[in-house]
Amino acid sequence: MTFPLLNRELGVLAFNERVLAQAEDPTVPLLERLRFVCITSSNLDEFSEIRMSGLQEQIRVAVDGVTPDGMSLQHAYSTISDRAQKLVARQYALFNEVLLPALNTEGIAFYQESEWDEQQTAWAHEFFKTELLPVLTPIGLDPAHPFPRVLNKSLNFAVKLSGKDAFGRETELAIVQAPRVLPRLVRMPENLSKHAYGFVLLSSFMQRFVGELFPGLSIGGCYQFRVTRNSDLFVDEDEVTDLRLALQGELPTRQLGNAVRLEVADGTPASLVQRLLNQNGLTPGDCYRVNGAVNLVRLMPLPDLVDRPDLKFTPHTPVLPKTFVTGASVFDVIDQSDVLLHHPYESFQPVLELLQQAAIDPDVLAIKQTIYRTGNDSPLMSALMQAAKNGKEVTVVLELMARFDEETNIGWAAKLEAVGAHVVYGVFGYKTHAKMLLIVRRKRHAKHTKLKRYVHLGTGNYHPKTARLYTDFGLMTNDDKICEDVHNVFQQLTGFGKQVPLKRLWQSPFTLHANVLNAIQKEVDAAKAGKQGYIIAKMNALLEPTVIEALYLASQAGVKIQLLIRGVCALQPGVPGLSENIKVRSIIGRFLEHHRVFYFYADGEEHVMLSSADWMDRNLFRRIETAFPIQDSKLKRRVIEESLLVHLQDNASAWDMDSDGSYRKADPGDATPLVSQTDLLSRF
Repeated sequence: MTFPLLNRELGVLAFNERVLAQAEDPTVPLLERLRFVCITSSNLDEFSEIRMSGLQEQIRVAVDGVTPDGMSLQHAYSTISDRAQKLVARQYALFNEVLLPALNTEGIAFYQESEWDEQQTAWAHEFFKTELLPVLTPIGLDPAHPFPRVLNKSLNFAVKLSGKDAFGRETELAIVQAPRVLPRLVRMPENLSKHAYGFVLLSSFMQRFVGELFPGLSIGGCYQFRVTRNSDLFVDEDEVTDLRLALQGELPTRQLGNAVRLEVADGTPASLVQRLLNQNGLTPGDCYRVNGAVNLVRLMPLPDLVDRPDLKFTPHTPVLPKTFVTGASVFDVIDQSDVLLHHPYESFQPVLELLQQAAIDPDVLAIKQTIYRTGNDSPLMSALMQAAKNGKEVTVVLELMARFDEETNIGWAAKLEAVGAHVVYGVFGYKTHAKMLLIVRRKRHAKHTKLKRYVHLGTGNYHPKTARLYTDFGLMTNDDKICEDVHNVFQQLTGFGKQVPLKRLWQSPFTLHANVLNAIQKEVDAAKAGKQGYIIAKMNALLEPTVIEALYLASQAGVKIQLLIRGVCALQPGVPGLSENIKVRSIIGRFLEHHRVFYFYADGEEHVMLSSADWMDRNLFRRIETAFPIQDSKLKRRVIEESLLVHLQDNASAWDMDSDGSYRKADPGDATPLVSQTDLLSRF
């Protein structure tokens, strides 16, 4: 029997529709609604760069191919493009018709060039001459100046011209690319603005003063456009001898990959749009005409520029667990019992303190850590470098292929090596996505000393900034078997050797997939024996076909299955005879739901695993991931309550999935509304 799957790309767009719904929700603070609009734009950029570009490549290779859900590639591409177009239109309608007027009412205004008075025009002109004009480079198109290959996602202006230039050349069209060093959003001086906060977009300066780049010529129009390009990197395993050098050579091509999408302002003439499409090898379906500023991501800084707390979420300061308030060392705390941290409700500070204390503790001999994403300015990386300077044996498994963080991680690799740390890049062909920190410390007793290991395992990155925005769990433990497992995984990553059986951890690409299937099968066996079979799983995405098939079979056997899938889910819930015992819901809120939690009833033992891995092909077969157990009964109950049950009880912010892949917003009706993230904030 062939089991049905839903389309992945349509699932991604459905997720972004749910994100945009946050911006449409009048109960969300106004500036946060604007932020959700920007997040949607950013997500759609990546969707074009990766998912749509991937479909285009598949069509080039096999025009008659089909997607995993059975659609022809051509039909899938057309269907997905149409839905993306509708989402963008909905986004701009919300921005123009709802958010802009609401912002204006609150004293936050965008001044278009047509609205400037004499004094504002004089200020804008001076700003253009002193801050913009010196770094702008106009490129007139003629046989000596072919159409430039504009950079990925750069803001560009096509300028229609007429007249002869100084060399007697007839002029028709020029391209001006806005360098990324230029501000996209400029605040108007308060004494000139009629509002408390007045802003001018870079495009408004260009529209008004672009003629100064072409003295003596007539300007027939200035039109914004933006090209999104394929941003996947390709590194040939057979040709690479130094991954870092190979990536450094490959990264610049990301800016100039094959074009995927063209965005233009809606007033752009049809002839110019066609020329831009032809120049980039695109079809009319790849063109997005937008009513307003091309690329709303440029408005992302605005909420932070406006001091209006009443228009933002109430600030949340992550709490420090009571066990760390005493001032005891983190090692002493872990010696007492395992520690569970729930971010962003609880502070990431204990993780940083663990590393900082290890860096200066004379009894610490070695530190090993995986790094996937950590940011440009990372106190954790500073602590690792300090530890290396202090003579500790520091080993960092740095994932150079972390998409869009490659350049940052290459920079960290050089800095770490400069202070004597060992830097390795994991196993070529398998991204190291596991979140692990291992510290080897000399434990002193009255008459002897012995080496003891301490471990931190997480569901999210070692990134202090995202730890305030993403929901994740972290476990600190000195459990001998878990520590030995982590040690063995690091041995795999840095050296060579056969697979070593792990005692507590599930690890991809070796055992995680098989153990998930085995755990599902045990619930099936229990249900067939007349016992309770129950599975709850929370993750970002569910796509892997054999896991989906196992869940379908479990449903048919009578196992109750509740899935919390924030993003794309290829499983169809609620289909009679197939999945009527499966429910799928998605939680969208002020924090990004990011932790992966696998719960199996296990005949009342309640097995709970936390993981860095979603149930996707890449996580289960092409990445190095871990899942780790929560063994302490109190911590296990916390995980169940805080990451599973509260979201299943949510009747106001959750979205329930129908069997066709559509989603319905939960409605509390006459009941008291329960928003899970708000409830958790109140608990902490």
